Amino acid sequence: MSLHLCLLNLPSSAPCIVPSSRPFAADNLLLAAAAPPVKVNRFASPQGSSRKIAGTMTPHANDAASRDGNSRFHASSTEEAIAVESECAAHNYHPLPVVFARAQGVNVWDPEGRHYLDFLSAYSAVNQGHCHPELVKALAEQAGRLTLSSRAFHNDVFPKWAEKIRQVFGYEMVLPMNTGVEAAETAIKIARKWAYKVKGVEQGKALVFCVTDNFHGRSMTAITLSTDPESKDNYGPYLPNIGAANPSNGKPIRFNNVSDLEEVLDAHGKHTAAFLVEPIQGEAGVVVPDEDYLPRVHELCKKHNVLLICDEIQTGIGRTGRMLASEWSGIKPDVVTLGKAISGGMYPVSAVMSTKEVMLVVEPGTHGSTYGGNPLGCAVSIRALELIEEENMIVNAERLGNLFRDGITALGSPIVKTVRGRGLLNAMVIDETATDGRTAWDLCLLLKSKGLLAKPTHGDIIRFAPPLVITETELRKGLSIIAEAIQELPTAEKSTGH
Repeated sequence: MSLHLCLLNLPSSAPCIVPSSRPFAADNLLLAAAAPPVKVNRFASPQGSSRKIAGTMTPHANDAASRDGNSRFHASSTEEAIAVESECAAHNYHPLPVVFARAQGVNVWDPEGRHYLDFLSAYSAVNQGHCHPELVKALAEQAGRLTLSSRAFHNDVFPKWAEKIRQVFGYEMVLPMNTGVEAAETAIKIARKWAYKVKGVEQGKALVFCVTDNFHGRSMTAITLSTDPESKDNYGPYLPNIGAANPSNGKPIRFNNVSDLEEVLDAHGKHTAAFLVEPIQGEAGVVVPDEDYLPRVHELCKKHNVLLICDEIQTGIGRTGRMLASEWSGIKPDVVTLGKAISGGMYPVSAVMSTKEVMLVVEPGTHGSTYGGNPLGCAVSIRALELIEEENMIVNAERLGNLFRDGITALGSPIVKTVRGRGLLNAMVIDETATDGRTAWDLCLLLKSKGLLAKPTHGDIIRFAPPLVITETELRKGLSIIAEAIQELPTAEKSTGH
């Protein structure tokens, strides 16, 4: 029996709780101010949403018309899009050679109408699914009313968003930003100021520690924290007093190693403002720590009066089968950063949450963002958070995440070293010695040719993180594609230049 056929015999688990928004049918966005609210049939099958996956053409009826009517916005073909981007845009990414032209839910179509299952979710930014009709509606309605006030004035949406954040996450105060790395930068700034104003650290001496193999973004602060040589190369000098090493001896502070942190805080706790950590390391390859790691870290931080900052930008908003991944450890961090799916991939929104004691150290005029707290982003974010709960996405993530890991394990393939994760944030580690020289990148190219999109992270690791609205049928289809690709990998064409 072929490897992928064994997936068909996997036992079905409890009855599937299917988010009621699927499949999507939000094809027309009404942006005129006078337009009535967008009306969508949330149960209609999207045109062209054929389940034929492997490289077959399943064009959407509106694709050609959309491209003709808005040709100045849309590339006419995959070839054109990739060529023009390569010529006109900086080469700061190495994308898989596929072009998104339209997407709904877990489904993506390229300019030629080829259909794919999205198993990356824009690095977990579209947990609610691509172009969720309720988010399209929220965006359109608010866009026709008010988009931006800046924080020079009040607007009538930001306070409702702040109230919603408090209700959902239980933190007293929130500071709005736009991107994940802005949230990380903001959290570090606040922690330093708290150290000087509240903890009493001597001016200029505050320390912020993190762990090896972290990822908190691409800004100067973030790459100073990073231990990835490629991320840091030729970008120095770096910021002082922050990083993943013991200042006394240069010893690294490893993830999932309490002793390393204990040694650092015993020596430097008096001057330490914060310890920053991802509850699950995403870019490092979905590394899940021991169950007692975060609780013990939390106790150490309390002992030394150090703020525990959890970066939930990728792991939060239901992705791991909990609203926040730190909930798996039974702790409440002192500070939490959020981004990505807090607005459902519809508009850049990020947030820093903490207590009044911490947040009120920031005086007016000392930190902010023109777009932070804008009414358009806030309206979309409120609806995005509501949908997570209304459509049982957290329950769906936990249940189908278990099914995914069980399905990969059931293959018994020598090519798969391990599969790990929580909820629908998962990674598969490839044994490249069993693939006759083929890499994780080669496997992702093979998956693409069969209609599934995923991306390697750190060499031999592939991350799988579909939208939380994925159905069991779609997940099993994805597993079947993965199984088929793994079986074919040792004889697949080898890629070059990656």
